[in-house]
Amino acid sequence: MTDAAGRIVESHVPARLDALPWARFHTRVILALGITWVLDGLEVTLAGAVSGALRESPALRLTESQVGLSASAYLAGAVLGALLFGWLTDLFGRKRLFFVTLGVYIAGTAASALAPGFAAFALSRLVTGAGIGGEYAAINSAIQEFIPARYRGRTDLAVNGSFWLGAALGAAGSSVLLVPGLLPPDVGWRLAFGIGAVLGLAILLLRRYLPESPRWLLLKGRQDEAERIAAEVEREARHAPPPIASLPRLRLRLRERPASFVDLGASLFRHYPRRAVLGLALMTAQAFCYNAIFFTYALVLGRFYGVAAEEVGLYLLPFAAGNFLGPLVLGRAFDHWGRRPMIAATYAASGVLLAVTAVLFVQGRLDAGTQTLAWTVVFFFASAAASSAYLTVSESFPLEVRALAIAFFYALGTGIGGVGAPWLFGLLVGTGEPAAIAAGYALGAALMLGAAIVALRLGVAAERKPLEEVAPPLSAEDRAP
Repeated sequence: MTDAAGRIVESHVPARLDALPWARFHTRVILALGITWVLDGLEVTLAGAVSGALRESPALRLTESQVGLSASAYLAGAVLGALLFGWLTDLFGRKRLFFVTLGVYIAGTAASALAPGFAAFALSRLVTGAGIGGEYAAINSAIQEFIPARYRGRTDLAVNGSFWLGAALGAAGSSVLLVPGLLPPDVGWRLAFGIGAVLGLAILLLRRYLPESPRWLLLKGRQDEAERIAAEVEREARHAPPPIASLPRLRLRLRERPASFVDLGASLFRHYPRRAVLGLALMTAQAFCYNAIFFTYALVLGRFYGVAAEEVGLYLLPFAAGNFLGPLVLGRAFDHWGRRPMIAATYAASGVLLAVTAVLFVQGRLDAGTQTLAWTVVFFFASAAASSAYLTVSESFPLEVRALAIAFFYALGTGIGGVGAPWLFGLLVGTGEPAAIAAGYALGAALMLGAAIVALRLGVAAERKPLEEVAPPLSAEDRAP
């Protein structure tokens, strides 16, 4: 309990932040924080692209099942990290935690590069995943709270889509580092993982220049600091705030204790149960679809199409391009046409196209090139769909539990739909039976189509609305009962 508990805080800061035009400050936020998805894309791509090298490594000699297990360890770490660091983000602030989570990621990926055997490698992947999972909670909440409402949808989709810039970097880097004869067998894949640690260190420096979220500061009664940060952003944007009388005012009663999992439960099951079902459906479907296919991409190309390990990265490049362009091209429509129709449409399109791909695969009508083309088209839509899942859970719940809500849905969706998916598909690939793989693709398609139906029925019309209107803070004085 704090001495300030019960005090009323009144502020126009959230409305002032939403009234801002796009400025260099917002670009800096995206570059310094959005790099999280680039790093995740790099890690996931490297794990898939170097899987052949990991099997052939004199030190590791991983089996196909162990490749899948190490991918599952990464995802399990992401689940645990999201929950732990999501809670800490709401407790101690966005800025403090996005330094901590990046530090955990750097330590984990550096340890992956130095791993002497399977056990150490799997543990390192778990730590790396914990850092990335924590990043999702800390970073998504910070970005949502800084970006003006009218830009929030397209910005969030573009940032999440930047995962595929990391994927392209990982694909290109692995293609060079794994060229036979260029480096000793146990060096190329180690250097590939070292790329992430170097990038992470550079981003640590860039994040020093970002402030704490003014919205979070208001929850803690630090009104003067929130006002100062808002004024600095307005000066940098060369934007005079609108007349105060024309802006909505946020009234908060400072809480006796910080938000907890109990408050999250109240938000999910008492205030917003429909949104809870929506978030779970969207996150689970996209997690299974992506993790099942992407973590075993290299195994499929190698086992069924004879693609050499050093060439896998070249096949990943067009796939990454389609995934990046999807959110970038479709993002504006999420703000213009609305969340519900666009989320439902992208989930449905990716589900139908994935089902068609499964049929063509089992019939033997695809080769390495056409398989890559088919996946590129499927994930043009699936990437926008997956990005919209993060957008939905990050803007649909109150400020006090925003990071924890992101962490919860990421952890639950990944735990249900993602952690076991790479292991399952690793086993399916190991059978050498196209029908087994096609059945896995069909399951992914069914989950995406199911999520589309849920989105159509339960979607939230959050486009162009302030966060406080979409989900009033738990401590808001004028909150509806």
